[in-house]
Amino acid sequence: MFRKMRRKGQELPLDVSLDILREGSSGVLALQGDEGYPYAVPISYALDGDRIYFHSAKEGHKVDAVIRSPKASFCVVSQDIVDSVKYTSYYRSVIVFGRIRIVEDDDEKLMMITKLARKYAPDNSSEYEREYIQNEWAPLLVLEMAIEHISGKENRDLAKERRDHVK
Repeated sequence: MFRKMRRKGQELPLDVSLDILREGSSGVLALQGDEGYPYAVPISYALDGDRIYFHSAKEGHKVDAVIRSPKASFCVVSQDIVDSVKYTSYYRSVIVFGRIRIVEDDDEKLMMITKLARKYAPDNSSEYEREYIQNEWAPLLVLEMAIEHISGKENRDLAKERRDHVK
C-alpha cells in the first residue's frame, strides 16, 4: 500500500528513524484540509511505541480535518545543513503515515497529555505538571496517530558515512 523508497541507499534503518522521532521537538502534521487542499501544520508531539500524540484546541482547521478524514502523514526533520558550494543539503528526515483519532476517554487523555508534558518539561515537578494540566484541561483536545508506515531518508553522503562507519 505504501510506496517503497526509490533511493534505497539513502533509506534510514527503522531504529534510526525511530530515534529521530523520539528526539525531535516538532514536526509537520499533514491532513486533508478544506476543499481537498492539503493542510500541513507545525506541531509538537510525543512518540510512544507505535503511537504519536498531539495536543490541540477543541475546534479549528486541524480538528475539522481529522474529523473529515483520519488519514495523515507526519514529518520530522532532524538535520538540514545547506552546502552552498555543492548545492546540496545534508538532511535526515522521517515521514510517518497513519490514522488519527480524537481521544475521548479522560483517563487516556490524561495519560497522553502527561507524556507530552514530560517530554517537553522533564524537570518540572509532578505537582506543577498536574496543576498545569488541570488548569488547561477544559479547552484541551488530544489526538492519537496510530503508525502504519515509517520512512526515513538521509542525504547520500550521510548515508555513505553511516554505512562506512558500520563496516
